[in-house]
Parts: sequence; structure tokens; C-alpha cells
Amino acid sequence: ELRIDLDPQPGTGFAEARAIAVDVLKPLLDELGLVGYPKTSGGRGVHVFLRIATDWDFVAVRRAGIALAREIERRVPDLVTTSWWKEQRGAKLFIDYNQNARDRTFAAAYSVRPTPIATVSTPLTWSELASAATPDDYTMATVPGLLERRGDPMADMDSLSQSIEPLLAMAEADADRGLGDLPYPPNY
Repeated sequence: ELRIDLDPQPGTGFAEARAIAVDVLKPLLDELGLVGYPKTSGGRGVHVFLRIATDWDFVAVRRAGIALAREIERRVPDLVTTSWWKEQRGAKLFIDYNQNARDRTFAAAYSVRPTPIATVSTPLTWSELASAATPDDYTMATVPGLLERRGDPMADMDSLSQSIEPLLAMAEADADRGLGDLPYPPNY
């Protein structure tokens, strides 16, 4: 899978992550013919999963993730950043392309997060994400009823086997413009 992590930095929050996901990322995915499945992180961020064919290794998937992040940054440069170093990010939403690096983990869908109200990393439809809902609306107490009422928006995700070729073409275009790799996370 290709993972998109919209990670709020100081000065930003869930509202900004939601706006970028709904107003920038979703239209971009539509342009590329890709289907993304959003969920709350259980904190202030938004995660989007793209199920892909198993034709690429993690290096290619990471390149595709970087290309996608860079395109979002080009579309709204005042609102998002791909700067790996925190001191360079400012009050912008960070698109953590390194969630596509080897050995990275994400909060699992429906996992309870360590917050005072036990928020849950909750899969949402795009229209639910676009609504005024907040992560605090999705807790250990509320999510079971939500699932009972509307089912799981990620239920058919595994039936997709999408191509990242459009993203790899974007990565090649970036390379032609002199944009190479971005930093990997430190290895401790």
C-alpha cells in the first residue's frame, strides 16, 4: 500500500489536515484515477491508504509517495511542506512521505489511541471527513455505534490493486527538474 500521512505541525491541527485531504489530495487522486481511503489518526492528523498492486518494492512506493507529497506542496505551498527537518517546517502541515520507507508503522484502523478520552483511529468516507467532525467525535464509546449504523468504509479496500505508474511518472518529471530523493528517517 501507499500511505499518505498529513501530519499537523505546531500552529496547525486537524482542521488543516482535513482541508488539505478533502480540497487538495482527494481532487489530485481523482485526477490520477486513484482511490484513497481516509481515516483519522486518532490524534490531530489524517491518514490515507491507497491499495496498490504488488509490482513495486518499497523504494518505488516511497518515490511515488514523495512525488505525491511534492505535487500537493506545489498546489498549496503556503499550507504544506515536505521538509523533513522540523525546524524548517514552520506552521504548515507536514506530508510525511517517509511513512512509505522500510519498517514504518501506522496506527491501525480502529485502534484506540492513548488519549484521555480514548480516541480511535477511525476510517471515514470522504464526505464524513469533509464534515465538521473532529477526532474527539470518534472514541472507544462512539465508534462501535458508528460502525453498526454505516459499516466500514474500508471494507472493499483490499479488492483494489491500483497502479502507481502515474505517480512514478510524476517522480520522473521531478527528477528531470533536478528534484532527487528526500531524507530517510534516522535508523536508531
